[in-house]
Amino acid sequence: MRGGNRGRRGQQAVEFGVTWVTLFFPLVMMLIFTAQLLWVWHSVVEFTREGARYAATHCYQGGGANVVNYMQQNTPIMIDREQFRGGQAEIVVSYYSRDADSGTLGDFTCDGGDCTRDCVPDVVRVGINNYQFQHFVSYLGLPPVSIPNFSATVAVQSGGCTPDSEDCNP
Repeated sequence: MRGGNRGRRGQQAVEFGVTWVTLFFPLVMMLIFTAQLLWVWHSVVEFTREGARYAATHCYQGGGANVVNYMQQNTPIMIDREQFRGGQAEIVVSYYSRDADSGTLGDFTCDGGDCTRDCVPDVVRVGINNYQFQHFVSYLGLPPVSIPNFSATVAVQSGGCTPDSEDCNP
């Protein structure tokens, strides 16, 4: 009888190994992938909001170069961080002015020059385009996961200009 138990223990080990490889291992990998993706998703949403807050409190520069530089230098610690710093994930800054009669938003233009009290838009939109989550899936040889574009729109508060001075924060 003792020899029969040995065979069963070996059979149980084989069954556990087969079950682990076919069921548990893929579930653990799926859980890790989902956790990483949600972490990055949350980080990018918060990163976009932070960029919009920065743009609303600093002066207008054509193309939003000051906002893009700030965001690239202050990218949060996260997976695929280099996509934001290196430019593969595009940071887009758009300024708008509100029409006094209709209240609709239109593209902001200013002839007064960058970082002046004459050039303060009403609204700014900061967006992240073309981001692809590729950290975890690249290990498995799968193509990257395209993430929808993120954007945050806020009213410009002061444009970085102080009431008693002509200088504005770049």
